[in-house]
Amino acid sequence: MERMWPGTRALRTFDAAARHLNFSRAADEVGLTPAAVSHQIKEIEAQLDMDLFVRTSRSIRLTPAGVVLAAAAAEALAGMQRATARARRIVREQTELRVSVGARFATHWLLPRLPRFRAAHPAFELSFDITDRLRDFDDDDVDVAIRFGTGRYRDACAQHLFDTSVVAVCSPALLSAGPPLRKPRDLLRYTLCHADCEVDGVTWPRWSAWMAAAGVDDFDDSRCVAFPDSSHVVQAVTDGTAVGLAEPHMIARDLAEGRVVPLFDVNVEVAPGLAYHVVYPARTQDDPRIVALRAWLADEVATMRA
Repeated sequence: MERMWPGTRALRTFDAAARHLNFSRAADEVGLTPAAVSHQIKEIEAQLDMDLFVRTSRSIRLTPAGVVLAAAAAEALAGMQRATARARRIVREQTELRVSVGARFATHWLLPRLPRFRAAHPAFELSFDITDRLRDFDDDDVDVAIRFGTGRYRDACAQHLFDTSVVAVCSPALLSAGPPLRKPRDLLRYTLCHADCEVDGVTWPRWSAWMAAAGVDDFDDSRCVAFPDSSHVVQAVTDGTAVGLAEPHMIARDLAEGRVVPLFDVNVEVAPGLAYHVVYPARTQDDPRIVALRAWLADEVATMRA
């Protein structure tokens, strides 16, 4: 039987061009030049013996035939993505477990503890999808996720790990070299930094929230350094360039080893009802790999709280 399409790459190129209706943006998506995209589209049209786009000097649009084939191309590519994810799960379902986790949690909480998991479960191999984006367990190549949020996810189970809060911390060097810190208001003489991010519609605590909890009124956050991620806050603190707001559980090793020190006894909860959870598909709750990971995470949290 004669093959009707040049191949998967051509299908991806056509799909991108049909969605963007712009060869330059399609080229950026598929990693080609605009001229190469245009040439590939012309090859497809020649092979199918039909026009897929109407071209003008300033724009392109799909022909009626192009509309039909664009829908089919999108469906075919989505189907291949789902099938590939399922195939990969089948290949690794006996021993490998792919975990989706955010960079902050992975770096500061999970990775330092991984040797204990490997020692307890040498038959299981973990791999990681480092992202804070929500994943679709049906379509994406992921078995389990660790997420901060409400714990309510469609067609998934969520096991609570721990709530979180932020405290004020700085480096020992900054504490010894800077102005005396006898009361919270003395922090106004320091460079202050915090994370400027949002989770499930909730803004991460800023210095204004901490100052209010500490009894310092009318504090203006505009004088603070706002980082897009809390990892940058921790870096600024350990470098001795600022006082920051950080999660105690995420900097436990830094605290234990004396790289950072807590300031004052003021703890600001991130948000009621939000916490870290391990999330997994309801259909796999009895999967031995996921059961083992859930039990190990629960043990680690219990040890952390002890």
